[in-house]
Amino acid sequence: MARIELHPLGVMKVQLGETITVGGGPKGSRMVIDVPSVELEGERIRAGLATNDAADWATFSEDGKLAALDVRLTLKTDDGAYIYVEYCGRMDAEAGLIAVAPTFETGSPQYQWLNSVQAVAAGAIDPDSGLLIYTIYEARAVAD
Repeated sequence: MARIELHPLGVMKVQLGETITVGGGPKGSRMVIDVPSVELEGERIRAGLATNDAADWATFSEDGKLAALDVRLTLKTDDGAYIYVEYCGRMDAEAGLIAVAPTFETGSPQYQWLNSVQAVAAGAIDPDSGLLIYTIYEARAVAD
């Protein structure tokens, strides 16, 4: 059998920006939320948003209490490496709590270890400021 061990990877602060409400469709009510800034800090990584094309695509349930998230962004580390990040997850819209599963892609030799990481993260959003803070963990599969 196998199990998962969680190892701290870092804290990611995401500032949410303008929202475009696309409206109802076959999958629910879709919103596109601009992400103007991101900061990721951990023992092995420090990075910020590299481009202005980051966004959070959220599809809300009919009652608006649950959202499915689809997020993509590119980070630039403090030493100049680029890291593509994408994650999906679920949000309890009433509580402002989020669970996501990030993955990473990079060609940088220093950050190659990220290419094999499956992360999980717990987030909380402050609806007044639009600041979303994730605690990110590396999920390592280990044999019992």
